[in-house]
Amino acid sequence: MGVVGYGLGVIGAGIGIGLAAFGAATGMARQPEMQGRLFTVFILGAAFVEALALIGFVAALIVGTNQFIFA
Repeated sequence: MGVVGYGLGVIGAGIGIGLAAFGAATGMARQPEMQGRLFTVFILGAAFVEALALIGFVAALIVGTNQFIFA
């Protein structure tokens, strides 16, 4: 069950980064002078989303290994 949860978490992270990239690209197209600031905010947001995906991976590993250890 932990692997399914991790898969769902990765889908959520992928959608989140995709929406963030879309927003950053749209903002850069509308106001090119804000490109540096938008790119910085996008990179920070993508890092936070990836960190949440990594936490989901670690949680899935912990739950998965505990099922085998305590079974």
